[in-house]
Amino acid sequence: MNPLLSAAFVICWSSGFIGARPGTADAAAVTVLMWRFVPLAAVLALIAATLGRDSWRGVTRRGLLRQSAIGLLSQSGYLLAVYAAIRLGVSTGTTALVDAAQPLVAGALAGPLLRQRVTGRQWCGLLLGLAGVAVVTAADAGAGRGVASWAYLVPFLGMLSLVAATFLERRAPADTPPSVAFTVHCATSAVVFTALASATGAAAPPADASFWTAVVWLVALSTLGGYGLYWLILRRSGVARVNALMFLTAPVTAVWGALLHGEPFGVRTGIGMAAALAAVAIVHRGEGRGGDPGPRPRRIGAGSHRCA
Repeated sequence: MNPLLSAAFVICWSSGFIGARPGTADAAAVTVLMWRFVPLAAVLALIAATLGRDSWRGVTRRGLLRQSAIGLLSQSGYLLAVYAAIRLGVSTGTTALVDAAQPLVAGALAGPLLRQRVTGRQWCGLLLGLAGVAVVTAADAGAGRGVASWAYLVPFLGMLSLVAATFLERRAPADTPPSVAFTVHCATSAVVFTALASATGAAAPPADASFWTAVVWLVALSTLGGYGLYWLILRRSGVARVNALMFLTAPVTAVWGALLHGEPFGVRTGIGMAAALAAVAIVHRGEGRGGDPGPRPRRIGAGSHRCA
């Protein structure tokens, strides 16, 4: 796998968490998300109507409804939880690490929910990964920044929304092109966040230029860069490689957040991050011995079409 592509993906994916901090500093989470997705959905709809008509042929109404539901979980629910957590003061590194645990949780639940075999190695990796998340979360909560204890549950709600989207996508027929799915997901998010922002009186964006800088940052780096590289690496190198890179985004985000936003990064944070990275190495080593490492975009643990 090209190291430059891998590094670019990690940076672009991490940028979504970093950009959420200044974006939500002077605006509600739904305001940032509305203005992130409305222009993007409009551009994607224009592309679909002019250049991408062939991709939409054969897409059924049922398929569109299913993709809308997946988008509701993998983008709308997930991102709302991420942005709300960061606005409440949860560090970007902690939020990114909870997000990165989604493939482990989905992989462990594949046994009871999809009747797939889950090995003892995978369970050990899950427990170690969750222990790492707990250590990082405890370190963040104990940093004395005045963040309410319940705020640390919010990123977990977003992660569970991703898990639900993963299983819903896994049960869907493999007949929806990625470009169509991404357009439907973004359009769903645009509608949801516009409705929420309008209902709460938060649709009007702030006049501060930093808000629009954050929006451009999120669309260009996180949505287009992160999502585009996600699929490129997935097709070239497979699910295991993408999941490993997803875990690398957590320590990168933590260091980036410490340098840019002054977020805490101490010994306990480093230990927790190391435990999480060890967990994904354990899980993927088990997959490499007995599993299928090939590029199967809809395999459990690959994640859904989401962007931080």
